[in-house]
Amino acid sequence: MRIHQIFFTFFIPLCLINIDVATFHCLDHQQFLLLHLKDNLVFNPDTSKKLVHWNHSGDCCQWNGVTCSMGQVIGLDLCEEFISGGLNNSSLFKLQYLQNLNLAYNDFNSSIPLEFDKLKNLRCLNLSNAGFHGQIPAQISHLTNLTTLDLSTSLASQHFLKLQNPNIEMILQNLTKLTELYLDGVRVSAEGKEWCHALSSLQKLKVLSMASCNISGPIDSSLEALEELSVVRLNLNNISSPVPEFLVNFSNLNVLELSSCWLRGNFPKGIFQMQTLSVLDISNNQDLHGALPNFLQQEVLHTMNLSNTNFSGKLPGSISNLKQLSKLDLSNCQFIETLPISMSEITQLVHVDLSFNKFTGPLPSLKMAKNLRYLSLLHNNLTGAIPTTHFEGLENLLTVNLGDNSLNGKIPLTLFTLPSLQELTLSHNGFDGLLDEFPNVSASKLQLIDLSSNKLQGPIPESIFHINGLRFLQLSANEFNGTIKLVMIQRLHNLHTLGLSHNKLSVDIIVNDDHDLSSFPSMKYILLASCKLREFPGFLRNQSQLNALDLSNNQIQGIVPNWIWRFDSLVYLNLSNNFLTNMEGPFDDLNSNLYILDLHSNQLSGSIPTFTKYAVHLDYSSNKFNTAPLDLDKYIPFVYFLSLSNNTFQGKIHEAFCNLSSLRLLDLSYNRFNDLIPKCLMRRNNTLRVLNLAGNKLKGYLSDTISSSCNLRFLNLNGNLLGGVIPDSLANCQSLQVLNLGSNQFSDRFPCFLSNISSLRVLILRSNKLNGPIACPHNTSNWEMLHIVDLAYNNFSGILPGPFFRSWTKMMGNEAESHEKYGSLFFDVFDNHATVRYNNLFTVISKFLVMKLYKLLATEPYFVADHIFAYYVTSNEFGGRYLDSVTIVNKALQMKLIKIPTIFTSLDLSSNHFEGPIPEELVSLKALNVLNLSHNAFSSHIPLSIGSLVHLESLDLSNNNLSGKIPLELASLNFLAYLNLSFNQLRGQIPTGAQMQTFDASYFEGNEGLCGPPLKDCTNDRVGHSLPTPYEMHGSIDWNFLSVELGFIFGFGITILPLMFFQRWGLLYWQRVDELLYMLVPQFGFVYEHYRGQRYRTLRWIV
Repeated sequence: MRIHQIFFTFFIPLCLINIDVATFHCLDHQQFLLLHLKDNLVFNPDTSKKLVHWNHSGDCCQWNGVTCSMGQVIGLDLCEEFISGGLNNSSLFKLQYLQNLNLAYNDFNSSIPLEFDKLKNLRCLNLSNAGFHGQIPAQISHLTNLTTLDLSTSLASQHFLKLQNPNIEMILQNLTKLTELYLDGVRVSAEGKEWCHALSSLQKLKVLSMASCNISGPIDSSLEALEELSVVRLNLNNISSPVPEFLVNFSNLNVLELSSCWLRGNFPKGIFQMQTLSVLDISNNQDLHGALPNFLQQEVLHTMNLSNTNFSGKLPGSISNLKQLSKLDLSNCQFIETLPISMSEITQLVHVDLSFNKFTGPLPSLKMAKNLRYLSLLHNNLTGAIPTTHFEGLENLLTVNLGDNSLNGKIPLTLFTLPSLQELTLSHNGFDGLLDEFPNVSASKLQLIDLSSNKLQGPIPESIFHINGLRFLQLSANEFNGTIKLVMIQRLHNLHTLGLSHNKLSVDIIVNDDHDLSSFPSMKYILLASCKLREFPGFLRNQSQLNALDLSNNQIQGIVPNWIWRFDSLVYLNLSNNFLTNMEGPFDDLNSNLYILDLHSNQLSGSIPTFTKYAVHLDYSSNKFNTAPLDLDKYIPFVYFLSLSNNTFQGKIHEAFCNLSSLRLLDLSYNRFNDLIPKCLMRRNNTLRVLNLAGNKLKGYLSDTISSSCNLRFLNLNGNLLGGVIPDSLANCQSLQVLNLGSNQFSDRFPCFLSNISSLRVLILRSNKLNGPIACPHNTSNWEMLHIVDLAYNNFSGILPGPFFRSWTKMMGNEAESHEKYGSLFFDVFDNHATVRYNNLFTVISKFLVMKLYKLLATEPYFVADHIFAYYVTSNEFGGRYLDSVTIVNKALQMKLIKIPTIFTSLDLSSNHFEGPIPEELVSLKALNVLNLSHNAFSSHIPLSIGSLVHLESLDLSNNNLSGKIPLELASLNFLAYLNLSFNQLRGQIPTGAQMQTFDASYFEGNEGLCGPPLKDCTNDRVGHSLPTPYEMHGSIDWNFLSVELGFIFGFGITILPLMFFQRWGLLYWQRVDELLYMLVPQFGFVYEHYRGQRYRTLRWIV
C-alpha cells in the first residue's frame, strides 16, 4: 500500500510536470504549418509586425500572434497585417486544434474560403474588415462550436458581404452556442419576422450587433426569447416601426443602440429606468417621440444620445440621479423650458450637447463637472447674463458653444482665460458693452473665437492679436469701432479666418512694401464687408488658398480685377453693394470653382458671367446686365438660387430657365420681359420654392399646368399684363405662403380654392378685374396663417360673409404666438434649413458638388468648416433664405415693406362694391394693424366692438353709407394714427379723448350730421361743408382725365356737339365712351363713389 502511495505521491506529479513543460514548446508539424502559411500569404513586410518575425529558429508558440496549448496552435491573431492574398488552399485550414482565429483589418479582396468548415474546434472567428466580399458560404454554419462570430465591415469599406443564399436563418440554425454575433455592414436584406426568428434560436446570445445590415422592421416579438442579451446594436437599418416594449424585460441589457433606424411612435419610458443600462443611443430617428421620465437613482448609465429625434417636454431635475452620466446629447430635439439647476450635481459629465432645442431661462453652472471637455447649447432661447463664476475650475474644457441664443450682458473674462479652451462661440446673442483686454494671452490655447452678431462696442482688444495659436477670428456684425491696421493681422501667423464685417470699423489696408504683403498669414476665409474699403486690398493677391471672400457693402469703385477669379479653391465671393462698373477679362481660360457669387447692387453691365459652372447661388440683381446665353442651363447646371431682378433684360423669358433642374429660387422681377410666361416654368415647380416675375410686361394667361407636387412657397406676378382666370391648379401648391397677383388684368370670381392652402400668409389680388362675392359657402378649410390680405380695386360685390373671417386665427392675435420669436417673413430655399450643417450638406445640394466641396476643403478642421458654413447658412448672402417686400396702403399712402414682419397684419377691401353691415367677425380680428374698407357701399352703423382692435394703427371707412354715431370705443385705440370716416351718413358728436381731435377735419367731412372738434361746434344750428353738385358727382366724368375726353370731343366735334345740349343724351353718350375706354385701355378701371346714399361710377387710371 505504501508503494502505491509513494507512486501516486511522487511519480504522477512528476509526469504532470513533464507534460506541462511540453506545452511550452511548439510541435514541429504545427511550426511547419505556420511557416507554410506565412510563405503562402501575400503581405507587406515593411508594415507587418507579426508574420515578418516568424522563422525556423524560434519556438512558434512564442511568436507574436500565436497561442498554444500542449504544443498545439489554438489561437492565431493576424489582424492588421496588411495581408492581401494567399489564404485559399493554405495550411491555415490544417490547424485542427485552432479555437480562436482573427484575420480582421486586412485586404484579402476575395470571397470567404470554403475550407473554414475544416476548423471544427473554432470558438471565435473574426473576419471583420478583412476585405472579404460576396456571399457568406454555408460552410460557416458547420462551425457548431462557435461562441463568437464577427463578419462585420465598416461603412467606408469598398467590400461587403451578403446573406441571401444561404440566408441568415440557414447560417445561424446550427450555431446555437453563439454568445456574440457581429454582422455590421453585411447585407442581410431580411424583413423583421425573418431575421428575428433566425436569431431567436440563439438562446445564449449576449451581444447582437447588426448595424447597417439592410434589415427592415418591425422588430418581431420572437426576439423576446433572447433573455441573456446585454448588447443590442441595430443602427442604420430601416426598422420603420415603434420600439418594442419587451426590451424592458431584458434584465441584463447594458448597451442599446438604435440610431438612424427610422423609428416612430413613442419610446418606452421604462427603458430609461433599467438599472443595468450604461449606453443608450436612439439618435437620428426624427419620427420617434417621447419624453424623459423622472429618473431613479442610477449608477451605470454613462451615455445617453437622443439627438435628432422628436423628444419633447422638460429636462427633469431628477437627471442629477444619473451619477455616472458622462455623455449627454439631446441636440436637435424639441425640449422646452428652463434647464434644471440640479445639472450642476452631475460631476462626471464630459460631453454635453443640448443644441437646437427650445430651452429657455438662464444657463446653469456646470463647474462641478471637472472633467467637462465639450459644452454646446447652440440655437436655444437662453436668456440672462453669464455669471463670472460659472466656468471657474473647468480646466479640461476644450469647447464652449453658446451661439444663437438671447444671452446678454457683458462677456465674462473668465471664459477667455480657461487654460485648455480651444473653441469659444458666443455668436448671435445680445452680449454688449466693451470687451476687456485678455490677461496672459501668451499662455492661451484658443484657436477659435466667434463673437459675431452681438452688440459689442468700443475698440477690439489688441490682446486678441497676440494669441499665437489663433486660427479662427469672427467678430462680424457688432458695434466695434476704431481702425484696424492690417499689420496687426501679420502677427497671427496661424490665422485661418478673419471676420470683421458689419461693424463701425475702418480697415487700413496700407502696407509699406511688397515684403509686407508676402508676410501675411495664409488665410482661407476673409470677411471684410462694411469696412469702408475704397479699393481691393493688395495683400489678397497673395492669398492663394482663399476659400471665401466677402468685400460687400464697401465703396470699391471701378473694375473687378481678373486675378480675383483665379483662386483655385475660392467657393464664396461677395462683392455686392459697391460701385463696380466692369469685370477685367479674359474669362475664356478660367476654371472657377465658385459655389456662391453675389454681385448685386453694383453698376455692372453687358452679359452676366458664365464661367461659374459649379455655382449654387448667383445673385446678379440691381445692376445693368441685359443679356444671358440662350443655353444658360449648360453654363450653370447646378444653380439653386438665381436672381436677375432689377436689370435691363428684355424680350421673352427663355425656356432655358426651365432646364435648370436644381433651381429652387428664380427672381426675374423688374426687368423688361414681355410675351407669355413659359408653360414649362409653371409645370416644373416641384423643385421651385420661390418664383418672382413681378414688374415686367408679361401678358396672356397663367398656365393651368401647375404640378400636383408643387412646392412653391412664394409666387409674385405683380405689375404685369396677365389676364384671364386664376388657375385652379394653384391649389396644388400646399406650401404656398405668399401669393401676389396684384396689378394685372385677371377677370375671374374670388379664388375660393385657395382657402385649401392653410400655409398662406400673404394674399394680394389688388387692382384686377375680379368680381362677384367673396363668400366660399362650401369650403371648410381655413387660412390660419393669413396676416396680409389686399383685394382693393376690383369689382367684388355683395355682403361680407362673417363666417369667412372666423378661420383667420393669425389676425385674431392667438395668445400662443406671444412666445414666438418675431421677425421678418422669409422662405427657406432648402428643406430643414435650420438644421443644415456642413456634415449633412448632401441633403440640400447635389452629391457631386458635396464631394467636390469636401475635396476642396479637405485640409479644413471640421470645426472651422462647420462654423463658416453655419455663417453662410444663417445669412441672406448665402441664399438659404429669401426675404421679399410687399406694397400695401397704410394711412392713405402706399407703403413698401422691404421686409414683411411676421407680426404685421393688414386687410384692404377698398374700392369694391361690398354692401350691407360690417360683420362682427371682421372686427374680431384683434391683431389688425391696418383696416381699409373705403369706397364701398357698407351701410348700418360702425360696430361698437371695433374698440377691440387694440393694435389698429390705420382705419379707413370713408366713402360708404355708414350711419349712426361714431362709437366712443374708437377713442380708446391708443395706436390709431390714421382715421378716415369721410363721406358717410354719420351723425352726432365726434367722440373726445385720446387722439380723436388731432385728426384733420377732412377725415370727417361729407357727414352732414357730424359735429364737434375738429368740425364745427355742436351748438351751431347747421353743420356742413360745401358739397359737389349732382352734375359734378353724377355720370361718368372724372375731371382728372378731362383732356383724354376732350381729345375725343375734338375729333368728333361735329357729330357730338348737338348731344351736349341734351343732358340725358349727354350722360348716355359719356357712359358709352367710358365703357369703350375701359375695354381698349387695360389701365383704366371703374371706381364707385358714394354721396348722400347714392353711388356714382367714375373711370380712373388704376395703378
